Amino acid sequence: MSPNPLPAMPGPRWLWGLAALLLGALCIYVYQAMAAGDQAMKGALLGGMAAAGATALGTVPLLLSRSYSQRFIDTMMGFGAGVMLAASAFSLILPALNAAGDQGSGAWGASGLVGLGILLGAGALFFIDRLTPHEHFVKGVEGSRSRAMRRAWLFVLAIMLHNFPEGLAIGVAFAGTDSIGAQSLAAGISIQDLPEGMVVALALHSAGYSRKLSAGIAILSGLIEPLAAVLGVMVLGLSAALLPWGLAAAAGAMLFVISHEIIPESHRQGHESWATGGLLIGFVLMMVLDTALS
Repeated sequence: MSPNPLPAMPGPRWLWGLAALLLGALCIYVYQAMAAGDQAMKGALLGGMAAAGATALGTVPLLLSRSYSQRFIDTMMGFGAGVMLAASAFSLILPALNAAGDQGSGAWGASGLVGLGILLGAGALFFIDRLTPHEHFVKGVEGSRSRAMRRAWLFVLAIMLHNFPEGLAIGVAFAGTDSIGAQSLAAGISIQDLPEGMVVALALHSAGYSRKLSAGIAILSGLIEPLAAVLGVMVLGLSAALLPWGLAAAAGAMLFVISHEIIPESHRQGHESWATGGLLIGFVLMMVLDTALS
């Protein structure tokens, strides 16, 4: 299959101009916050950039090697799911319960608040997934306007939907009071992004895109993580009462991605045992990393 050129951006030009204007305003805001010594913003930006850098580093094997077996790819996807699962539990849900307790909620109140936040985060990702045209690597095109969009941008949208909750989780964690936990979360997501960057690049290449183009799209997709991290800090900066809600919603979004995207993809080619083994190893690694650094 011949490589596909990257098509022009879909949508009206004014929409992309507005997006560029908002991005510029966001950069100014971040610069002012950094200049004012905002440690949460600094940590979130650095954590998000580390995750984006790990995604970029994960594309290197594609440029150096001919191919990888599907079994290896599925194992790495399972590993990433395990890391995200442990990060959701130990770096987001437990701190959310503690934050709710510190704000005066009892055991039942904190559990109910965090549970509702998890459902809200997962529900938000569900509706975005249903309303946004995108493409799964194996399942194919989804969304009512999918036929009007070129395939490369459907891949980009799918990857962005996957990376956004990871970056949001980093920002929310740094906006909290547990800086060590936030650092371990960022480290865990960065570890997970290494195989993720490789898997994304390999999936694009297997769909017919050139090695350089596949790696380039995967690298660009990782930049959504520092952007989402900064947005997480900005939202929680409005009120400290939003902290347990933000942590829980970020966990719910990550759990949705794990269940809806990663696990089904890793099991679809008949390598369930390898993917499950990778998930368990990833979960244990992130659990040890989180608890040892706390």
